[in-house]
Amino acid sequence: MAIDPKMLREAQLIMLDMLVEFDAICKKHNLKYWLDSGTLLGAVRHEGFIPWDDDIDLSMPLEDYNKFMEIAQNELSSDIFFQTSKTDPTFKFDYIKLRSNRAKIVEFHEKDRAIEYHQGVFVDIFPMLTLPNSSFHEKFYNGIFKFIRSVSSVSLHTPNGEDLPQTRKKLLDALALMHQGWKKDNLKVIYSGEMPDVAAWFDYSKIFPLKTMLFEGLEFSVPNDPSHYLDSIYTFNYRELPPVKMRTTHAHEIVLD
Repeated sequence: MAIDPKMLREAQLIMLDMLVEFDAICKKHNLKYWLDSGTLLGAVRHEGFIPWDDDIDLSMPLEDYNKFMEIAQNELSSDIFFQTSKTDPTFKFDYIKLRSNRAKIVEFHEKDRAIEYHQGVFVDIFPMLTLPNSSFHEKFYNGIFKFIRSVSSVSLHTPNGEDLPQTRKKLLDALALMHQGWKKDNLKVIYSGEMPDVAAWFDYSKIFPLKTMLFEGLEFSVPNDPSHYLDSIYTFNYRELPPVKMRTTHAHEIVLD
């Protein structure tokens, strides 16, 4: 089922409103974040959304992420549902989603499944850690991410996963114990595993200090060297548009309220 481009664009503008609200909260409380994954790629290649993208990806240092979790429900407007496994008990994932109350998305991995959790179009937020820059820590990181994927509930990124939350929590805790904080710049910045897609790691000095880039005519935080960041995530030449057949959405269906 192809998504109507006009409907997709309306959904993107709703997500942009969510990003603007999130950005304002972060500025108010002095929280760091940056555009990540396809959203960062969109900023670099399109100065906005990748035309066929249907979500927003953000990352935050762990400490800022935890602070945001504490304040979010008191700060977010009624247009946004703050989704965690605590606020939405049937939500099987460990990271934060900001869900819109103005539009619904059904992703392909949710098609024909009885979904109970909130399905508003969303902004994903991932917590980030630091690790020492060594071959041992790189092997440890790659290995533990494979294990985390195998015990994570089925999603776009974990199509063969099993939902084993207690095992997953132990693995996430083990990775968090490696966190080095943010005092030294000779570290590697990593995804903490709550969304175990790609075990990419980044040079601390290529992320900080953060800068801003235009995204849909507005400025948002991005890594200091976006090329380093994207080269670490993607194996393909992200600077060129992919073939038309590869320009696909995550969404099976989008419904505007």
